[in-house]
Amino acid sequence: MAFGFNYRGTGAVFTIDRPEKRNAVNGEVMDGLSAAVEEAAGNNSLRYFAVTGAGGAAFCSGGDLSEFHRLKTAEEAAPMLEKMADILLRMSRLPVPVIALINGHAVGGGCEIATACDYRLVHETARCGYIQGTLAITTGWGGASHLLAKAGSEAIALRMLTESRVHPAGELIKSGWATEGFADEPDVALDRFVAPLERIHPSVIRAYKAAALRKREAAGLEEMIRAEVAECARLWEAEAHHEAVGLFLNKKK
Repeated sequence: MAFGFNYRGTGAVFTIDRPEKRNAVNGEVMDGLSAAVEEAAGNNSLRYFAVTGAGGAAFCSGGDLSEFHRLKTAEEAAPMLEKMADILLRMSRLPVPVIALINGHAVGGGCEIATACDYRLVHETARCGYIQGTLAITTGWGGASHLLAKAGSEAIALRMLTESRVHPAGELIKSGWATEGFADEPDVALDRFVAPLERIHPSVIRAYKAAALRKREAAGLEEMIRAEVAECARLWEAEAHHEAVGLFLNKKK
């Protein structure tokens, strides 16, 4: 199975389990995350929901190009982009804090998954970045919209997006993108981070999360995401994108 979902203490953890593909997202992972989000949304005892990757090399390397490169036109790409963008929006709207446990590199769509979360815990060796620009497309799963809606500095957010490069953990912490770093095992870091939630009644945690969601909705987050998806789909069918992906896949070979 390409993913795992289990309860851990008072929380739930979704794990992308494709280490041989650097935890790239395929259709099975999408469906698994969608089902996990739906289940978590109906569990009133939860205090948090976390997302991580199997193994120590990657949190998520984005979409699986070996699968998604078959999509050539905007009409073909749009349903995939819309599906994942909707899943991440629903995940971000969970009534409890959502945590990205970034145990390894998070690039492209992996960075978008992390940005849809409320908190980002980053291992000291991890590198993260919105590298979509190197493939001649924009973020297409809502990553830019989530980032701009949550970032303390629009200038820092815009620079991260337009530079299309990876950033070391220290830089991510300094910019505020990462909530905190860790050097020990991911499970230990997660337990340490959520420990303060254990003494707080779930109703209080959910009330504060609802306040954060009201702020994002007031900023028109969903509308921003729809426009972002449409723009990515438009660029997806351009020859520049297909050439860039072809060069990338040939380089990997």
